[in-house]
Amino acid sequence: MSYGQGGPQSQWDPWKPQSQQPQQPQQPWSGGGDEGTPDWAALADASETRGKRRKLLFIGGGALATVAVGAAVALAVVSAGGHDNASGHPTQVPSASLPDGSPTAPSFAPTSAPPPLDPKVFISSAKKDTAPLSPATLFPGTRLTMGGTVYKKGATGDTTSCAAAAGGSLPKILTADGCTRVMRATYTDGDIAVTVGVALFDTEAQATKARRQTDDHSIVRALSGKGVAAFCDGATCRSTRNAYGRYAYFTLAGFTNGKNVTTKDTAVFRAGDDVAEFTFQQIHRRGQAQASAAANR
Repeated sequence: MSYGQGGPQSQWDPWKPQSQQPQQPQQPWSGGGDEGTPDWAALADASETRGKRRKLLFIGGGALATVAVGAAVALAVVSAGGHDNASGHPTQVPSASLPDGSPTAPSFAPTSAPPPLDPKVFISSAKKDTAPLSPATLFPGTRLTMGGTVYKKGATGDTTSCAAAAGGSLPKILTADGCTRVMRATYTDGDIAVTVGVALFDTEAQATKARRQTDDHSIVRALSGKGVAAFCDGATCRSTRNAYGRYAYFTLAGFTNGKNVTTKDTAVFRAGDDVAEFTFQQIHRRGQAQASAAANR
């Protein structure tokens, strides 16, 4: 015996919207038996199936959302003009270049200071050697210090009669070569005395010629006085001869006690060399002073 209408019963699926739950015929309630009891295993399978479908839907939706966000970010980067680099390296800015011919550093025209004037030029000709000149300017002070030796200055002399201030073969040479003036000064160190005589010429060529013509008998006359006794009046003395510019200068060194000078008397040789060196320095300083004055004009 069956209840309800006959024919095949429709299957109800809770996830299909068109399916309808069949009407169950009312059964008299009974406290026992299996008839009318729900199929719990089928219901559990259906619930598990629904959970899996829901999970798949969530995973698929999340993947689609991720793809959509990534596409949006990529689109934003592209639309921004490429100022950001996906690798994390900054984009390079094109370097600027100067126009052709533009200097990279300031340039200046080369300059050079004029060469210094040669002091010897001013003491080689009477036309240029015009600074004041006297025994006081050529032999200044009362003492001369050379190295560790201090020499006292004695008498000085100045004459235009060159022959009168010379001895031996020197007077003839000075006169023949055009000497115009001789200035002398004497220096002493104990019983050693040295007289230096400076002969002036108009040109360097005249002074050089006079120097070449001299010999061991060409000497300047010893100048005594002002506390210095006569010396080299018959005794053997030591002499020197030099020239610089238009000046020729001579020294005569000996003992004030009349003793002859020998090669062993090194102090006499040193005294003559010291006074000769000082005279050269004074002539050179005269040229330096005139060159400096000319450069500042």
